[in-house]
Amino acid sequence: MKTRLFGSTILSAMLLLGIAPVARASTGDLAVGAKAGTLGIGGEATLGILPGLNVRTGYNAHNYDGTTTRDNIAYNYRLRLGSLPLLIDLHPFPTSGFRFSGGLIVNNNKVDATGKPQGSYTIGGTTYTAAQVGNLTGRIEFNSTAPYAGIGWGNAVAKGLPLTVCIDAGVMFQGIPKVSLSANGTLASDSTFKANLAKEEATIRDTTDNLKYYPVVSLGLAYRF
Repeated sequence: MKTRLFGSTILSAMLLLGIAPVARASTGDLAVGAKAGTLGIGGEATLGILPGLNVRTGYNAHNYDGTTTRDNIAYNYRLRLGSLPLLIDLHPFPTSGFRFSGGLIVNNNKVDATGKPQGSYTIGGTTYTAAQVGNLTGRIEFNSTAPYAGIGWGNAVAKGLPLTVCIDAGVMFQGIPKVSLSANGTLASDSTFKANLAKEEATIRDTTDNLKYYPVVSLGLAYRF
C-alpha cells in the first residue's frame, strides 16, 4: 500500500508539472492552499486548464484515537486517514464560485483496533476466557482507489483577490470494508475458534457497511500566483 501510495503521489506530481506549462500559457492560473475536513488536514494545488475548468491534487492525513465496545469486547482504536485526490472542477457559471467536482481518490484510510483482556470475550456467539483469546487485534481497510463526486464553492484560480475560501461537500465511494481479526491466546490455532473469529469479522463488517460511502466535507484557503 505504501508503495502504491508513493507511486501515485509521484504520478500526480509529474502530471501536474507536465500540464502546468501548457495551462499557464493559456490561463496563467495556479493556486496552492491548505484545508481541513473529514479527510484530515492537508494541502492542495489547483491548476486552471480552461476557463471554468480546473484540476486539483494534494494530500490529506490525520489520526483519531477512540474506544468502542462490540459484543462485550472493549476496543481501543485508531482511525488513520491518508488520501490523495485527483479531481476535476467544473464551474458552470463563470462569475460564480459554484462548482461540480469529480475524480479519483487514492485512499489509504484504515482503522486499527486492539481488544484488551477484561475477564472474558464473546466471539462468534461463544464465550472465551481472556487467556484463551489473548490480545485481540483487528483492522478495517477499504479500496485503495475510490471514485469521488461532489459540489463546492470557490474558484482558487479566478481573477480578483489572490486569496479564496474554498468549500467542498461530496462522497467518496470507498467500497465495502475489509475486516480482519487475529488473536494470540491459547486457542489461536484452534479451528473452531478461528471459525468463530470469522463470524465476528462478518458481524463487524455488517455494522460498518455504511462506511463504504464516506462523507467528504472540507474548508480551505487558497492563494493564487
